Amino acid sequence: MFEQEVQRTLDYVARGIGVRIDGAPGSGRTTILQEVVKRLEKTGGTVYMFAGLRTHRNIAFAGVHGLGLDIRLGIRGVLGAADALTAYLSKPGQHVLMVDDIEYVDNESLAVIEAVLLRTKRPLVVTVDDSKLYSKAQLRVLSRGPGAQVQLNPLRYGQVNELIRHTLGAAADADATARILTKSAGNPRLVVRIAESASLSNLMALRDGQWQLTGDSLWNDHLRGTVEALLEGLNAAELTALQTMAIVGTSPIEVLQKVIHSNVLETLERRGFVSVMEDHHGCTSAAISPPVLADYFRASGLSGGRQVLRNRIARALRTLPPHPLGDQSAADSFRSALNALHGERSTNDAASTRHFHEQIQVREQALYRLWEAEKSVSSAVAFLRVHWGTPIDELRIERVFSQTRTADGDPGDLLFLAVTNALWTIYSGQGVAAAVSTLRRFGTEHPGWEADAEASALFLTASYDRMPRDLDAAMARLKLTPGEGGVANIAWGMLDLYRFNPSGALEAINSAKGFAVFPRMEPFIRGTALFVSGRIEEALTFALEWRSESRRNLDQFGVVASSYIAAQALVYCGYFDEAEYLMGSVFAMGRPGFLVDSLHDAMLRLAGLRSATTANLPRTTLAAQSRRRAPQVGPLPGIGRGVYDLIAERPIQPEGFDRRAARLIERQLDHGYVLEAAFSALFSTCLLPGRRVLELLRRIMRVSGTASYDQLVSIAGAVVEGDHQLLGLLLKHYEPDAHTYQVGMLLRGASKRHLLLGDSRAAEAMDQAFAAFTARFPPNSEILAFNVPGHLQLTVREIEISALAGHRTNTEIAEHLGISTRTVENHISNALRKTGATSRSALFDLVRNSYAAK
Repeated sequence: MFEQEVQRTLDYVARGIGVRIDGAPGSGRTTILQEVVKRLEKTGGTVYMFAGLRTHRNIAFAGVHGLGLDIRLGIRGVLGAADALTAYLSKPGQHVLMVDDIEYVDNESLAVIEAVLLRTKRPLVVTVDDSKLYSKAQLRVLSRGPGAQVQLNPLRYGQVNELIRHTLGAAADADATARILTKSAGNPRLVVRIAESASLSNLMALRDGQWQLTGDSLWNDHLRGTVEALLEGLNAAELTALQTMAIVGTSPIEVLQKVIHSNVLETLERRGFVSVMEDHHGCTSAAISPPVLADYFRASGLSGGRQVLRNRIARALRTLPPHPLGDQSAADSFRSALNALHGERSTNDAASTRHFHEQIQVREQALYRLWEAEKSVSSAVAFLRVHWGTPIDELRIERVFSQTRTADGDPGDLLFLAVTNALWTIYSGQGVAAAVSTLRRFGTEHPGWEADAEASALFLTASYDRMPRDLDAAMARLKLTPGEGGVANIAWGMLDLYRFNPSGALEAINSAKGFAVFPRMEPFIRGTALFVSGRIEEALTFALEWRSESRRNLDQFGVVASSYIAAQALVYCGYFDEAEYLMGSVFAMGRPGFLVDSLHDAMLRLAGLRSATTANLPRTTLAAQSRRRAPQVGPLPGIGRGVYDLIAERPIQPEGFDRRAARLIERQLDHGYVLEAAFSALFSTCLLPGRRVLELLRRIMRVSGTASYDQLVSIAGAVVEGDHQLLGLLLKHYEPDAHTYQVGMLLRGASKRHLLLGDSRAAEAMDQAFAAFTARFPPNSEILAFNVPGHLQLTVREIEISALAGHRTNTEIAEHLGISTRTVENHISNALRKTGATSRSALFDLVRNSYAAK
């Protein structure tokens, strides 16, 4: 969980630099300090730990006594203790001072620490509550000597999922993980306590190997002690302010300031109990944080039993000012869009997601009340549009479908109702045939809309079953008029995407004038078409701009759909960290509804792809949260689970991988999903190139006529066919394009393939080509590649030297091979690192046993 922070701290200490670990209570800072202590002591270091305790804050020398050393204070007090501790730290070896929770260390112990630091210059590692104001003594200690900072931020979705799995022994599903993330605001201690208490209270149950919610709430009495410990130290005004915020929920700052003094709000925000954000109108609002606090106050009756406070709040809320319209402008270039995404990563997923959902919930409830007051088609359509992206409320949707009066509805609204009903039919497990029947029945009842209904039926059939074999003939029979209605054009655009015709998809949506029935599908088609045609940066910029707009407009359909495009583009370019953040922000919203639930599943598999690829053995990833009933193949990259299952299977054998990948691609082609087949072939070829998959890739690209992939396919051909002369020429004259990262991945994958086949010389040649290529075109991150056993990664020279290391000295090896002793030492060091061997003799035995038969 905190490996990166632990390693950074150790690196600073090794250089004699002090470290300040900042984080909120429960952020894991003590856990990090304990792990640092363990690793330092394991390597022979000596640690002197001062533990700050709230109850010992006013006990003189409590921190010094807690060291457990024979330090007698005597009449000299601080100076005597400093002399004794200095004597310990002056001994040879690595000695480190550590202070956990410095805000609770007594002043006398702080004075000892300051004196010792001045005398010894030893590094100091402290954990600090980043929401506290510090005394002058604490500040003096923190400022002594060179120092670095390690900031602990709230956990992201993937980290919360891993922590739940570690705590409960099994992972939680998407909805449970998102709910725990939101309630805890990403605080590790709260994540653990909420998960433990929910399982103890039967608010979560283990089903099919995953923890799932059994109700609508996670609050239970077992959480009271944890929350009350979090609130310890707050004064009466601050507790009253939190009770007020529990009553009003998220509200504009200017409204809250009428019932809560601004100084109190600022103190609570500084201590992490208030999160401030902008809503979709650009109005600054605040909410209680973490949200589990609101549950505590409501469950305690404290928020409902103070009538005077409630009346005062009600009067303030009646004066709510009108919301100003926000600036709708977005970044206009790839780099600025990417920088905006980097800036967004510093925000709290849980806080922003909670605010987003609160506003959507208000909208959904208002629209449902309107429908209840007048059960017309237009009211039903307004309500159902929200559920094209938000989590499904099954009871309400069933009521809307069964009780809406359709006699006097607008035909366009009736078509939307029919399409949504067809989607609901599929979503509830009744099958594609029943959905198509619903649409065709509508077409029969409304002859003027028959073509649109049939186009919608073709779209759903292709999306959830397979592409019609006579698609062009079927579309021709509809006698479409360009720009008429837009429904058929949207369907045609999506189907052209499925069969890897991005130019046809763009032409279809550009010729249509309206998209009332399929809301927000036009930008999805446009962004996806840009991506698959090789205009990767353009697609990413477009998708990130659309995502920002969708977040402002409370459009969860748009957030999920745009994030799918952006995540695919980021992974394709090697921006894995950015992609994982982006997908995590979507997962934190919970599982969406209708069409985009398949995109949500695709991103879960994409988020698990790097771990599945680099793991030596099968391991649980976020992909486990995707629907298990998902098909092996699908219309868009990642919609089917086949590629992920192929990658996650262990062990990897090149011929077997090539054979299984080719079978999967042929099955995708059989369903008519040419786009998915193309990207499956691209990814498989670059990850572990093979002849069968390459031939399929060449065939797909030849038929599609997409020229932007020509350089990549040509290089893949030279790699697979072992034509090193041609490969050298192609790489020498390579012009950087959208597929530069994939070329690096292809060269790395070829090296891995040769290693798995035992051809170390060919692997070394590919390694040299890879090193030269990445030196010219540095990748955005580490190149994705399969892990192979350590002994297979040795170069020819490393194998040769390792074979001699068992019975010759470094000098003898150097003389025998005509190289320097230093070079021999470097090769042996690299071989030990790659293989994990603990000695020269173990390395010799490993190489002898692995290569003797070859």
